[in-house]
Amino acid sequence: MGTDRVTPGSQTSLREANRARIVNAVQQRGSLTQVELAGVTGLSPATVSNIVKELTGAGVLHTAPTSRSGRRAQQVTLARNLGLVAGVHFGTRSLRVALADVAHRIVAEQRMPLAPDHRADAGLDRAALLLTEMVESVEASMSEVLAVGVGVPAPVDVRTGRVSTLGMLRGWDGVAVPEVLEHRIGVPVHVDNDANLGALAEVRLGAARGRENVLYLRVSHGVGGGLVLGGQLFHGRSGTAGEIGHVTIDENGPICRCGNRGCLETFVGAPVLLDMLQASHGSLTLPDVIARAHDGDPGCRRVISDAGRHLGVATANVCNLFDPDLVVVGGRLAEAGNLLLEPLRIMLEQRTVPSTAGPVEVVASELGAAAEVRGALAVALDRVGIAGSMVAAG
Repeated sequence: MGTDRVTPGSQTSLREANRARIVNAVQQRGSLTQVELAGVTGLSPATVSNIVKELTGAGVLHTAPTSRSGRRAQQVTLARNLGLVAGVHFGTRSLRVALADVAHRIVAEQRMPLAPDHRADAGLDRAALLLTEMVESVEASMSEVLAVGVGVPAPVDVRTGRVSTLGMLRGWDGVAVPEVLEHRIGVPVHVDNDANLGALAEVRLGAARGRENVLYLRVSHGVGGGLVLGGQLFHGRSGTAGEIGHVTIDENGPICRCGNRGCLETFVGAPVLLDMLQASHGSLTLPDVIARAHDGDPGCRRVISDAGRHLGVATANVCNLFDPDLVVVGGRLAEAGNLLLEPLRIMLEQRTVPSTAGPVEVVASELGAAAEVRGALAVALDRVGIAGSMVAAG
């Protein structure tokens, strides 16, 4: 980097730091106007304008005219020819892969089913093959892929990329995902828990923009959680922070896959809800239950309402410990909207410490089913280090 060759505090060093600040801001948010860039970076509009002009000429940034509130403005993104990044999300039963340029524009996206108890090597083989095909489909080569972000539905030690728990994701215990996938595709890989990535995406691009302390819940086949504290993902000692699905809500309840009793997931996960309705409604899918609930089916409304209450009990415990600014609810069950969120809000109001600020706000995810893969893309972009290489080039 250029900063190695200059005296700290010199004009050159300051200019390079300002360049890096601007590139980092655009890299994280995808697209900003020059006025917004000045606000985010704290630099003067004149400084922003000069640096944007310089980096646009160098092929690092791209500008296009736009209008905000009736006023003309310059929209700033990273130049799209800098390369591609990929996001991979392993759900419990499906795989989703997205390919984007460094300006956050998704250029290809695919989803495919996975066997319920697929092993890590089979799943990672499938992801590598799908990613290679997608890169070819946009007439690019794997050498243009700068980094890959991966989300898995289990706790991950982000220092090693290793799945850090036993029994939570059958066939993946202790697997070092980056090692396995990098060997197959030859591209740097960065892995995290999928709910953490959903939390990151909602803070960067979705319902929690501008919030510093956020709890994200992912309620689908299982129940996951991600904590953003001070604007940063909080992983804890080995990556198990935020595992709200394994908060005990009934110490004498059913045995959970984690080996504990009465975890939230044993009351709220999709298989449990579908099993409750089996006798009265026959075999349904989660989308069936949500659709029937919206149409007024009393049994379907009841299981979703009960799920909201159970979620509220566990969420209240987390809120009493961390006092977040916002709770964002994602995953398939969030598509039930207020049928799920209202009971959750009521339980939060009853069970959290009363505050002059009132109960914490609860909102549905803005990014929906794409939150986790968008978070995987964001992690990949963060690791690319465009700012450093551009500063050096300048």
